[in-house]
Amino acid sequence: MNKLVMVGSSIVFFALLFYSIGIFTEQKHKKVLPRVLLFLTLGIIFDITATGFMIAGSSKGLFTLHGIIGYSSLLGMLIDNILIWRLRIKNGIGTIVSDAIHKYSRYAYIWWVVAFITGGLLVMVSKIGVKP
Repeated sequence: MNKLVMVGSSIVFFALLFYSIGIFTEQKHKKVLPRVLLFLTLGIIFDITATGFMIAGSSKGLFTLHGIIGYSSLLGMLIDNILIWRLRIKNGIGTIVSDAIHKYSRYAYIWWVVAFITGGLLVMVSKIGVKP
């Protein structure tokens, strides 16, 4: 595996960790809390960084099936971050998250985890020599 892809694959684990903490906290409290903002923002930073490394190291081009799933999941989490930050800016810390944003956060996160899992499955498949 290309070294850039390996670095990106390592960094994406931190994105998973940060997104998970941020989303689970928001889902539990249904509020815009400082730790929600912190961990969702760190998740985006690490996700964008990991994606950049994986794109730079990929020999398969930008538009693979996993790439499209990954880009759309990154976009979903970016939109979620924007929505949560807009609530913070407009209404302050501790603001209740609307039902629509609360549900959107959950579905965007689930889609992101699907992209994460498919990436791992593709690596496993390539390691055992099965052609997808």
